[in-house]
Amino acid sequence: MTKWGAGLALTATLIAGAAQAQEEVANFYRGKNVQMIVGSSAGGGYDLYGRLVARAIGKHIPGSPTVVVSNMAGAGSIVATQHIAIAAPKDGTVMGAIFPGAIMEPLIGDKGKVKYDARKLSFIGSANNELYVCIIRADAPAKNFDEFLKGNVLIGASAAGGSTRDFPLLLNSVFNANFKIVSGYPGSTEILLAIEKGEVQGTCGIGWSTVSVQKAQWVKDKFIRVVAQEGMRSEPQLDKEGVPLAYSYAKTKEQQQIMQVHYEPLTFGRPFIAAPEVPPERLEALRTAFMKTMSDPDLKAEAERLKLDVSPISGTEMAQIVNRIFDLPPNIIEAARAAIGSK
Repeated sequence: MTKWGAGLALTATLIAGAAQAQEEVANFYRGKNVQMIVGSSAGGGYDLYGRLVARAIGKHIPGSPTVVVSNMAGAGSIVATQHIAIAAPKDGTVMGAIFPGAIMEPLIGDKGKVKYDARKLSFIGSANNELYVCIIRADAPAKNFDEFLKGNVLIGASAAGGSTRDFPLLLNSVFNANFKIVSGYPGSTEILLAIEKGEVQGTCGIGWSTVSVQKAQWVKDKFIRVVAQEGMRSEPQLDKEGVPLAYSYAKTKEQQQIMQVHYEPLTFGRPFIAAPEVPPERLEALRTAFMKTMSDPDLKAEAERLKLDVSPISGTEMAQIVNRIFDLPPNIIEAARAAIGSK
């Protein structure tokens, strides 16, 4: 056989093998229910994204399974992540829409709380590149970020591991800020309600995509002020309004690196995961289905209607980012842990 003929034969074999593998995946998923576990309370930003993806992804998974959503709030999505990593089926029939903080918890959080290895999670993809913000009521004793850092402002937060708890602690530590943190709220929905009732005066570490959609009227009526942008990128709309990037306040390289440890994970702002042991061919099918879902005309139309940002990254890229962060120098990681009170 000529080299040309051998090459054609190899190509045909590879194509046939790929087709067979896809058919096996389709046979597995056909007629099944796939569970989408949202690691936050119903009604919040992560719940919106989880349900948005769940409504569309089933038709892109080989075999077209039915996707069913359930909420499992607790400890900044750590409860849900731990369930997916340890207790839930490992066959690819369970996915999770979780906080980025749950991925970072084994590195910079309470090591005694988590029982999963974040680097071994099956990363399916992320629905957007998130930007978090600090917001305060207009009647709070602060008018801008400088006054916010110095003022006696009451901040609502979730449990340890959640961004609304860890990000204010980060600002307190790096900038010697003087606001108080009331933690323990289940999620952003409850924190926003507490702000509305006046129980607390603001919050940090909440997605701009959540605030701009769920509380657009608050922004329009100036019931709240956005006093800082939290992340490695900024939002042009907020730039025009003079809202500073918290990262730009860092005065030393060490401060920048500490903030980077916490802010770079926002690159995968709305992560979707599965158990570490999901068979490779099913994980690949879920990753492919996720990226197809992100460009699905129906999903894009619904996201536009809901004013949700869709700027996805692949599961492969997510894994690369996670490994890059986890491989940072130990002294930077320890300083980043100490900044949020981790032991």
